[in-house]
Amino acid sequence: MTRSILILGGTADARILSGKLAEESGYRILLSMAGRTREPVKQPVPVRSGGFGGADGLASFIMENAFDLLVDATHPYAARISANAVHAAQQAQVPLIALERAVWQRQVGDHWQAVADVKEAVCAVGSSSKNAFLALGRQELLPFEAAPQHNYLIRSVDPVEPALAVPHARYMTARGPFVLEDEITMLRDNRIDIIVSKNSGGAAAYGKIEAARQLGIEVVMIERPPHPCPATVPNIEAALTAIQHQFSLLENRCE
Repeated sequence: MTRSILILGGTADARILSGKLAEESGYRILLSMAGRTREPVKQPVPVRSGGFGGADGLASFIMENAFDLLVDATHPYAARISANAVHAAQQAQVPLIALERAVWQRQVGDHWQAVADVKEAVCAVGSSSKNAFLALGRQELLPFEAAPQHNYLIRSVDPVEPALAVPHARYMTARGPFVLEDEITMLRDNRIDIIVSKNSGGAAAYGKIEAARQLGIEVVMIERPPHPCPATVPNIEAALTAIQHQFSLLENRCE
């Protein structure tokens, strides 16, 4: 029997995991993307784009397409999608494997100010004018309009449209991974005083954090929400092992 996997993506981890699974013979794989990125990276497996209509819609999609397994490899801050995955897997009665990469840990020399969300991050940047580097997605930028006194440097995968209603903002479009030396140069050239970042984990976006440590720049770190799945795997290798284990359980159940 050909086993089938639905992967909820949106991260480099999802792409790498899909590629490794594609190398395994006999798997039918579909990678689902939210469709927010204008020019998504080419994926190694078939891709669908767009939402499902909540947990019920996702559960119906799983059952209608006879998927045996659901993998949540979405962004660590995609809490709503991850919660939908938990409920949908229960409704469709399929195993769920949630890949949650480890958070960045504070190192000696880091100057972090931990906050719960973007609104707190706006306050944490302070009232006096600063050169602030916003390493956030487009959806998280709007609250910074409440602090127009800062000079913002904003980096995103896609252009920020419409632009923020602040007098001083410059925009960069770039996709990671970002090399440490380039991040140091970027922060120095732009005289950045403070960075606002999410604790996304992984290596692709860590360069700015290490660069901030070396340059003594403060980081306002938006802490990660708790994952709704009670059991997660920390990396791609563990996800592959968990998938093989679940399929072996299915095989034994069918015997």
